[in-house]
Amino acid sequence: MDVRQVEYFVAVANKRNFTKAASMLHISQPSLSKAIKNLETQLGVTLFYRGGKQIELTDAGEAFLSNAKPFMEAYDNLTTELYDVVQLKKGQIKIGIPPIIGATFFSKLISKYKAAHPSFHIELNEVGSNLIQYGVKEGELDVGLICNLPVEKHHFSTINLLKDPLMVVVQTEHPLGAKKFVELSDLKNEKFVLYQEDFSLHDRIVEACRNYGFEPNTVCKSSQRDFMIEMVEAKLGIALLPSKICQQLLHHDVTTIPFKHPIIHLELALIWKRNKYLPYAVREFISIAKEFTS
Repeated sequence: MDVRQVEYFVAVANKRNFTKAASMLHISQPSLSKAIKNLETQLGVTLFYRGGKQIELTDAGEAFLSNAKPFMEAYDNLTTELYDVVQLKKGQIKIGIPPIIGATFFSKLISKYKAAHPSFHIELNEVGSNLIQYGVKEGELDVGLICNLPVEKHHFSTINLLKDPLMVVVQTEHPLGAKKFVELSDLKNEKFVLYQEDFSLHDRIVEACRNYGFEPNTVCKSSQRDFMIEMVEAKLGIALLPSKICQQLLHHDVTTIPFKHPIIHLELALIWKRNKYLPYAVREFISIAKEFTS
């Protein structure tokens, strides 16, 4: 048994599919199947049930997986640390960012990092906060910027970067546009352009409205803020967006109004996996991120 066989086994166990695992590993499906069969022969056990559309782990496979994952993490930590030494602290970093963040919250941080380390390769993955947490936990991402706090503290280390109050965005001719401030109760009879359910702000807005005795009348849901703003401009409804985004809406046919007593905020944090060796490129990114909180 060698490291490659264990790596192949973990890939198949995660994907529950030989073809998808082979594609991820950049090998042929027959080669992967043969490697797994050889591993089973060496161990003297069957690791996978191969019947049906999706393969499943046997009891022996489950036991092997529980030990294989920490083994691969330890191996990755070892090889990454050696790589840092050999490559004179050159490296790459994989970062997860939610669609709502974009350049508004991220550009200054990434620009400062890139200026300090121009040789580093930066890979950005735009996915929701839940998938970012999964990616960091599984080692597919080095760090992630997430909106839904708190996180599982036994899995992640975190830095709180931002707490930005939401504002109301209305079309310029909307009656609320004349107000200097609004209360959440003022929105009781409005139509809402909301975030998708997999965004933490969706649940926070709905929960806040319920606390004020009403259910938001949702006419549209989106993961893209530009689309949400366009729906407001089309007089389809109102939207609640972070103030830093609202500051950039000068050229749109909308008006932004602050809450008199802000109760809903976009909370932004940086997360990385606990008890994992952090490559130099990742440590440097975390260090620069910390400067944004000071």
